[in-house]
Amino acid sequence: MYSLNVRDHAMIAHSFQGEIFGPAQRLHGATYVVDATFRRAELDDDGLVVDIGLASEQLRNVLAGLNYRNLDDEPAFAGRNTTTEFLAHHIHDQLSAAIHNGSLGVGAQGLTSLTVTLHESHIAWGSYEGPV
Repeated sequence: MYSLNVRDHAMIAHSFQGEIFGPAQRLHGATYVVDATFRRAELDDDGLVVDIGLASEQLRNVLAGLNYRNLDDEPAFAGRNTTTEFLAHHIHDQLSAAIHNGSLGVGAQGLTSLTVTLHESHIAWGSYEGPV
């Protein structure tokens, strides 16, 4: 299995509902380093997993919808705890849509899976992996 990873970051604010979150129930900020790892069994005709420039651009575009936002105010997340794991899945869905609409180029149609990892710090991170 071949893979290609691109990285960017996003800064958000949010709060959580539920006693399990302790002080994180209050509004707080997070800066995530975000990795998107694209996978496929065989390289495309150009010898690529996916165009690295287009992959970087699409990750940047997806994160622009989250960056410098209070996620508590975003209608798409109403009533949801925007945990690291939840956001990894959300970004996966957005990147998968970009693959299917052609935004990552024709070669991206051969991608089989995508993993999105959000690093909260150097000691904690969460991921979502699934088919595209």
